[in-house]
Amino acid sequence: MTTSTVQRHGLSIGIERINDALFIVLKAVGKLTHEDYEVITPLLDSALGEVTHPKVKALIDGTEMQGWELRAAWDDFKIGLRHGNEFEKIAIYGNKGWQEITAKVGGWFLSGEVRYFEDRAEALAWLEA
Repeated sequence: MTTSTVQRHGLSIGIERINDALFIVLKAVGKLTHEDYEVITPLLDSALGEVTHPKVKALIDGTEMQGWELRAAWDDFKIGLRHGNEFEKIAIYGNKGWQEITAKVGGWFLSGEVRYFEDRAEALAWLEA
């Protein structure tokens, strides 16, 4: 009998409302691939394509993320360049030191603020402020 290992990976996108605040929620799972970005990029392009004002707030849940394949990291960078001016705030919620570094580097390419949090409630409170 052969046992196979299931490797979950991908990105999901949603819209959440907390009190009067509306924001995009992205959840990353596993090690992201170029194929994951081929699926999510058109959705993001469509969701953000009509944004003029107000700017978008986003929560990225990276608690189950393990990183990127090299080509997927490039895909992520290209999304940041294409949509960086459309974000007011991005809160990255995670539990890994490299995610904090990613938040700092990502802030270089976005017009809005990017911050890293280890507590989801703190991330949400910052987005609402």
